[in-house]
Amino acid sequence: MNTNSKNKSPHLGSSLPSFGGVGGGFRLGEASISIQHISKSYKDVQAITDISLEVQKGELFGLIGPDGAGKTTLMRILMTLLIQDEGTATMNGCDVIKDYKKIRNMVGYMPGRFSLYQDLTVEENLNFFATVFKTTVAENYDLIRDIYIQIEPFKKRLAGKLSGGMKQKLALSCALIHKPEILILDEPTTGVDAVSRKEFWEMLKNLQQKGITILVSTPYMDEAMLCNRVALMQKGKVLDIDTPQKLVENYTRKLYAIKSKDMHRLILDLRSYEKTDSAYAFGQYLHVTGKDDEVEATEFENYLMKKNHENLEVLDIAPTIEDVFMELLKEQ
Repeated sequence: MNTNSKNKSPHLGSSLPSFGGVGGGFRLGEASISIQHISKSYKDVQAITDISLEVQKGELFGLIGPDGAGKTTLMRILMTLLIQDEGTATMNGCDVIKDYKKIRNMVGYMPGRFSLYQDLTVEENLNFFATVFKTTVAENYDLIRDIYIQIEPFKKRLAGKLSGGMKQKLALSCALIHKPEILILDEPTTGVDAVSRKEFWEMLKNLQQKGITILVSTPYMDEAMLCNRVALMQKGKVLDIDTPQKLVENYTRKLYAIKSKDMHRLILDLRSYEKTDSAYAFGQYLHVTGKDDEVEATEFENYLMKKNHENLEVLDIAPTIEDVFMELLKEQ
């Protein structure tokens, strides 16, 4: 048995670079994206319900939540690809319904699924999108240079033959080729390796430094910590909006990380324990809270030892953004 009261999370931390919370040059009070009471349903399925939020100019804002949270629906409304049932949304003051043509010229968009022409080469795709927006690659090359140089050696390769990370860089280059004021990215790092994820977020931070407003969605909680602010979403609703740091700071519950040799039996025993409030799997450990936060580590230890658990560890830990999300879900 091993007990530890230090506030260190035992599961692997993010390998992604930390850029901090509020900052990055965005200006409070200058909304680039304004969403007011937006709702949308698909027949009997309510996709999003009464969502209101604002993204400031130059901000890197994250929509964080699992599949089915409503992130894609909200982004498609912003991109003028869907019409909401209720509410209003504007992009740099342009209404998503009345001014859809203006919006399509001022916004760069990366949908969740790779949607470039797979039978065209890297170079042909980039030239095609530049032509669509009545510009040239040369005219806006400064904006995409740092991204494009990584795939330039493969410019004659068909887009469909690229790796996931290379497809991602090509899609971002095409989304930027018309020098957009706002960038909308729908789960851009889903399905790519950890190195490509890290590189992609470094590219986003560089783009933010150039004054581009970025709205990005992701199911990865570690990526939430790389945004200036985030909206935590589930089942079409926004659970909370704040900086990642503030969300974690506002979590005041006593939290433990527990593991033993038999993890399956451990979670069953903990969930059946009368003093357990919640027990969820987090990497190699379970994150556990006690009812009314009055349960001490020794009480969990003694209970589990009586259940004959071997190699038992009970650690007092600091919360992560995932713990915040799980707690908010319980409150719904």
